[in-house]
Amino acid sequence: MRYVCDAPGGATWFRLETEAEAEAEAALMRHAVDKYFRRYEALARESYRAPQNVARFEQAIGLKDHIARAMPLFLTLRADDGEGLATAMLPPEGRNQTGFRAVIVGQENSDPYAAHAPAIAALARHFGLELKREDCFPYA
Repeated sequence: MRYVCDAPGGATWFRLETEAEAEAEAALMRHAVDKYFRRYEALARESYRAPQNVARFEQAIGLKDHIARAMPLFLTLRADDGEGLATAMLPPEGRNQTGFRAVIVGQENSDPYAAHAPAIAALARHFGLELKREDCFPYA
């Protein structure tokens, strides 16, 4: 996981960077973030085009960076003791994208806004996004 930003109350947002991290998040939070992580990673991998006129053994150079830029950001909000508080999926590179729906859920796909609205607002400020409950919580 990679640090993203601090949130009120000693919480911290981290980016999930690997499938193993997404699986651990899914187990901790009892939801299916790993399924979405794998799906979007596969789509990003398929969209990669190696530079032309590059030796075959060098064609994967740049793949990891492409995947990081092309797939949505998967984030976890953690308390200072490591407790999982919320999971978020934001547009690639944290930039607004037409047609992309950001998703933020708590444990077992519960509504995280009641308990963690200030932390979600900190994440929104960090990326310059609007992360309103009515837009981001899919089970309202």
